[in-house]
Amino acid sequence: MQTETQPPAQTTSRPNILVVDDDAATRELLSEVLGEQGYHVVTSSSGEEALEVGKQEGFDIIISDMKLGPSLTGLDVLKAYKSIQPESEVILITAFGSMETAIEALKGGAFDYLSKPFKIEELLVQVTRALENRKLLRENRSLKRQLGSQGQLSSLVGRAPSMLEIYKKIAVVSDSRSTVLICGESGTGKELVARAIHHNGPRAGQRFLAVNCGALPETLLETELFGHVRGSFTGAIDNKRGIFEEADGGTVFLDEVAEMSPALQVKLLRTLEEQEVRRVGSNRAVPVDVRIIAASNQNLADLVEKGKFREDLYFRLRVIEIDLPPLRVRSDDIPLLVEHFLKRFEQERGMAFAISPQALSILLTYPWPGNVRELENALEAAVALNRSGTITPSDLPPKVRATFQKEERLEDLYSGLPTVDELRVRYIRHVLKAAGGNKLKAAAILGMDRKTLYRALVWKK
Repeated sequence: MQTETQPPAQTTSRPNILVVDDDAATRELLSEVLGEQGYHVVTSSSGEEALEVGKQEGFDIIISDMKLGPSLTGLDVLKAYKSIQPESEVILITAFGSMETAIEALKGGAFDYLSKPFKIEELLVQVTRALENRKLLRENRSLKRQLGSQGQLSSLVGRAPSMLEIYKKIAVVSDSRSTVLICGESGTGKELVARAIHHNGPRAGQRFLAVNCGALPETLLETELFGHVRGSFTGAIDNKRGIFEEADGGTVFLDEVAEMSPALQVKLLRTLEEQEVRRVGSNRAVPVDVRIIAASNQNLADLVEKGKFREDLYFRLRVIEIDLPPLRVRSDDIPLLVEHFLKRFEQERGMAFAISPQALSILLTYPWPGNVRELENALEAAVALNRSGTITPSDLPPKVRATFQKEERLEDLYSGLPTVDELRVRYIRHVLKAAGGNKLKAAAILGMDRKTLYRALVWKK
């Protein structure tokens, strides 16, 4: 354990922060940066050491890496501090994020969950917010957000920063009853997000019913949503409960809500405002308690401006908005998605599957206009044609291979050339080696301060 040469936290009015990381350079950088902001900083190199110091000293904030070596993890540190120092705020940092860990961290009481690489300024903002939140909690303990235990999770996969933000939103909004609007291109996983919200909230034990508003004609969609009474139209030989009644107490997911006709938009708005439905052919109102989650691959704001979607309904639906990123902007998640789908196919078919480096390179190059759904379909087709257990380029759809072949010809023009960032890091390491590992001397030779040198080596490698 290392600490500044300052009085103990108990005798100073400065916020006391514990930094936990098994990487010495990271500890030194964070200690220096936070110290410059006026905080009292203590550092620990392991989870065990962090727990030991927590028995002797109180902390306002704990900043911990998720991976801390062979034994305890950042989640272990979180759980322990929420037990021994429940008013402390914990910020977790990881290079290996997932929805499961994000939800577990936030529902376990973490204040925030950051992914590497991150900007120092971003961390400092979160530290300031955490201190403000801690002050509010002390003034009014009833403001403390109590999140339930982790529920069933969907098949969302990804570690990109944009996906971690989605996971955090799911964790925060799942306990609310507010309507949610999920936006994103086709195939990005809008229904998976809706199911994750439902299964991680208080309605998890109730029904989750989904309907595609663009897949049914207006008359069928109306009776599907609201039900009908006997004799209300030709073929209505009996009373029928609609989805809103069937899902009473649970969640209704309205996919492609932009395809809903103006008349049905009015009826949906009334349902949202009055929490009741009227079956087709009936004037009797039936009270319903449902949470509505809507989704669209179209820009509803643009449709409102064009007069194609009701503005009042739009604002009722987007109380909380979640925007899903397309796969092409988070291509680093493709290997994770491939592993996820191949494991699922293995369970379905009783045969193990792997993917060759060449085939994976093709998948990383293709732009995926159909997003995650298209990737899943491409792998399913490859598995269906495969007999060896290893997916090769010849197993992939011709459309996917064709894009890679074009890119490959262009790649030959600059193959093997390093990027500017790679050259910069190589040179910094060369100077550091020539300086015998002395960071101050290397920084002086490079004409940069020591903090900038740390950032280049720790966060940009």
